[in-house]
Amino acid sequence: MSAAARIAESLLKEKAVFLRPEEPFTWASGIKSPIYCDNRLLISRPDVRRFITESFKNMVIQEDLKPDVIAGTATAGIPWAAWLADALNLPMVYVRSSAKDHGRKNLIEGQVTPGARTLLVEDLISTGKSSLAAVDALEAENMKVLAVVGLFHYNFPQAHEVFQKRNVRALPLCTLDDMLTWAVQQGSLRPAQAEDIKSWRQNVVFP
Repeated sequence: MSAAARIAESLLKEKAVFLRPEEPFTWASGIKSPIYCDNRLLISRPDVRRFITESFKNMVIQEDLKPDVIAGTATAGIPWAAWLADALNLPMVYVRSSAKDHGRKNLIEGQVTPGARTLLVEDLISTGKSSLAAVDALEAENMKVLAVVGLFHYNFPQAHEVFQKRNVRALPLCTLDDMLTWAVQQGSLRPAQAEDIKSWRQNVVFP
């Protein structure tokens, strides 16, 4: 079993991802979606998080990224960044969604090193906007962002477009396509349902 398939299996088994094409969820934005993600549930499973951390580490090696520091996005990317930084014996920082309104008003927590080759870790990549906001924060401190690695990626066309425009690599461990393939193979989703979800992804309009 591939790493992507095993992660897809874990996401569905632990109910971190729900696929419900006939009864869509309503996102905070108001969008009706056949899929709902709460990847935070996986941090409570030591066996799963060890495998995911090892998968991130293998990706770093296979892609020859050679980071100097690991950065996590607040809050969901922080645990994965911490475990990966520990596995690679590297420093870690994390990027706030907004700067503190007191003290030094930090946007990045941890030791900032200008020129450091930085790998940004996300738990979920959707439109790519929050990931690129974190990239902006790191680059504002003259840190060199090598790529954004993510646990799960919807593969929205809009996300691919914004990453391409910024010339930033997005490297997910598991995509929605991986998950749909696994769900169909295991019989928890019919092929026609998988195609409906792909059609929704291709045509969804974000506010």
